[in-house]
Amino acid sequence: MATDGAQRVRRILQLKFTLPAAEPSALIAVINATRPYYELFGGKEMRLLQNVDQPTQFIQIIDYDIDESFETSRQQFAGDPRLRAFLQAWRTMFPGTVEVDIFREIEGTENGTPIMDEAARRTKEAKRRSDE
Repeated sequence: MATDGAQRVRRILQLKFTLPAAEPSALIAVINATRPYYELFGGKEMRLLQNVDQPTQFIQIIDYDIDESFETSRQQFAGDPRLRAFLQAWRTMFPGTVEVDIFREIEGTENGTPIMDEAARRTKEAKRRSDE
């Protein structure tokens, strides 16, 4: 799906769903088996989170890079037959609703630089300047 020389943007896909049981081993096997699909669509990293208070509730987070042209035309991306087949497979696996959200990272928080660390650095710098 990548276009040579195209500008790429980082996005975070979040899938929120509930399974009939709290045991994630079957889900992990499916996620690992479908890894080539994620990579096909620019997937870089995947994480699976389990709600500690509602253990049948999960969130899968997928970091991916996508051509900016696809980002501006999500209908074109959604119409890709490979993506449609992949999503259909997901829908048959989960009896309930799957919530899908796409996020972008806010500048200044990427590369492991939490907002609070940056705020603390700026506060220390301002205090140092005021003490001079």
